This record gives sequence, C-alpha cells and structure tokens, in this order.
Amino acid sequence: MEEDGMMGKWTGFEGVLQEAVPACAPALVCRVEQAGVCLYEGAFGWLDPEKHSRPVQVDSPFDLASVTKLFTATAFLRLVDRGLAALDQPLAAVLPEFGGMRPIGGAEDPLAKTPLAGDPRRAGEWVDAGRVTFRHLLTHTSGLPAWRSVYAQCGPPPHLPLNENELDQRQGLALAALVSYPFVAQPGESYLYSDTGLLLLGFAVARLSGYGRLDRALGALVCQPLGLSARFCPVPDEWERIVPTEACAWRERRLVGEVHDENAAGMGGVAGHAGLFATAADVCRLGRLFLNGGEGLLSPGLVAQGIREQHASAEGIRRGLGWQLRSDPNPTCSTAFSGSSFGHTGFTGTSLWCDPARALCVALLTNRVYHGRDARRIIALRPRVHQAIAQLLG
Repeated sequence: MEEDGMMGKWTGFEGVLQEAVPACAPALVCRVEQAGVCLYEGAFGWLDPEKHSRPVQVDSPFDLASVTKLFTATAFLRLVDRGLAALDQPLAAVLPEFGGMRPIGGAEDPLAKTPLAGDPRRAGEWVDAGRVTFRHLLTHTSGLPAWRSVYAQCGPPPHLPLNENELDQRQGLALAALVSYPFVAQPGESYLYSDTGLLLLGFAVARLSGYGRLDRALGALVCQPLGLSARFCPVPDEWERIVPTEACAWRERRLVGEVHDENAAGMGGVAGHAGLFATAADVCRLGRLFLNGGEGLLSPGLVAQGIREQHASAEGIRRGLGWQLRSDPNPTCSTAFSGSSFGHTGFTGTSLWCDPARALCVALLTNRVYHGRDARRIIALRPRVHQAIAQLLG
C-alpha cells in the first residue's frame, strides 16, 4: 500500500465504509488497486458481531457468491485458448446428456422458492437444447431458467466436511436435474441472468479440462497460476477466519465456512455459479488479469472479447463473456466509472469492478446477508463507494 501521503486522502473515504458497518453488513473489506499498486485496503467490523470480537482482517475470506462466475468463465476461456473448446460450440457436444428436445415451461422464484408459471402464449413450444452454445451461457442468452431448486434433488442438507464420495454423488444428482429442466425461451432470443447456465458451464469445464470436477479444474486453471488462496469447501480448521453469512433456515444454523447459496451447498459446495471463498486481494488479482491483457495466461484477443459487449438487452443490460459491463442508468460501479468498465456482483454482498480508463480494480466484499436478504442497503452502498473512489482519483 502507498504510504502516508496517499493514506491521508483516503480518510474521508473510510468514513463511507465505516457508516456501512453494521447497518449494511457487520463485516466489510475494500481494496483499491491502480496499475497493480494497492492504493487502499481497509477492513471493518467483526467476525462475531454479537460479541464484538474477532475483528475483520484485510485477508479475511468472504463467500463470493456470484463473483464465483468470473472464475468459472476464466477457466473456460483458458480451455478455449488451448483449443479444447470454442465459444460457439454447442454445450451438448461436451455434455451430451444436455441435448434433445425440451419444452418451454415455468421456473422457480429464487427467494420465495415458489413455482413461476410459464408464458401461456408459449404453451406447447419446444426447444432443441443442442442449439445452446457456450457463448449463450456466458452472455445469459441461453433461454434457460434463471433459477431452479437443484439442491432439492441432491439430498438432505449437507453436514460438513463431506467425503469425496458424498461430494461426487451430489454432483451427479445435480447434473441429472440440470439437464432435465424446461427452458423459458429459445436460445439467443433474449437476456435472462441464469444461475442454471453457469452451473452447466461449471460441469463443462470439469469435463473439458480432464480434471473431472470443477474445484480441481479451477485450482489448476485459475487459482494456482495466479497465486490465489481462493477455494471451494474450506476445511473446518479455516472456518474461524472466514466471514459468516446468513442464519440458514434450510440448514438450521448460522453459516460459517459453508457456502450461503443453497444450490451450491446441496451440490457439496462446488458449483460454477457460487461457492468460492476468497480475499479482496484474490478478487483484485483476477481483475488485473483482464486489465493487463491476459498476462500470458489468456490470449489478448480473447480477453478483449471477454470485456467487450457481446449482448445488450432491451433494458440496456450489457454483457461480455461472463462479465457484467457498465449498464446505465444506475450501474453498481456508479456513473463515475468509465463506460468501458467491467465487473460482477455477488448476492452475499460482494463485488469486483475494473475501470480500464484508470487501470483500476476495486474489490468491495461484505456479508450483507448476515442481516437477511433485503438488498436495499447494499444497492445504495455500491455506487456510493465507487463514486467516492473515482472522485479521489480524479
């Protein structure tokens, strides 16, 4: 981190972060990097907020939730660079069990866990699942439902740690469920942010890579080459360092060291859409990989595609390959970040945003779900933090 002169200018910014604890979240870490130099890193709050004990550290691991999707997408892009996959290759070429004709039907609400009826105008319409490509998955244009209760097909709530056989069994049950669900639209027809699609991408990465399971594949393809501590399924000895999340009604316990997302948990903690635990430094390191043109780990051309607009929805939501792009009028990175900015958010209260115009990475990690699932405070906090950073840097 830069020394005293720079630290003085961040004093006011720290006030924004301090105000967020504990109202928005009982634990928060923010790291700001520019051109690979850490300008600011601060930790606020407690791992045990009831007792005000065990202060959060800058290297405390957080449940990344959907920021995990960026790691899964990066692993897939590495396989593309190796010639083992192609963006416009059908998913069914790698997961043959996914292929075939499936109806357009309903889905489920991820918060209420209740059925969502399908569009009655599409009753009787069928989809050739073999038309779904990896590009569709990465841009959320596959026509797959946003969410289904995969965990309900994987057995009772898991008691950790799982052994290898239990984990593999849950993975198999999850894949069997995922390849059976109805679609909600035709592939390429429209944008719908889909956990289901990234779950399937995770299984494809595991199979294409030859590692057989996503945790092994991400370790070999992303985490180890970048020197990250990020991992699925932390062992019990590590739990005391990890930031807790929600008191889960399904598991009947406060979650510490086990993934918040029910589908990832039901699958044994390993999933393409959620499940990684990582530090703010880990998250910024992934951002730098894309800011720096792939650093020899990814080809510059593929990196450029990844952070360039691949699809824009009718509502103006812009997507790269796995990445969110700044989408107006109310981007989570604030309108103070440039139009070329790219990033992602996570349901637990995490985010990564990168601004190529400033060579800037910002990891904002919180456990806002500790208080429940009302997102209003984190929705307000994210743009405020990023705007304050942009103003400081000019």
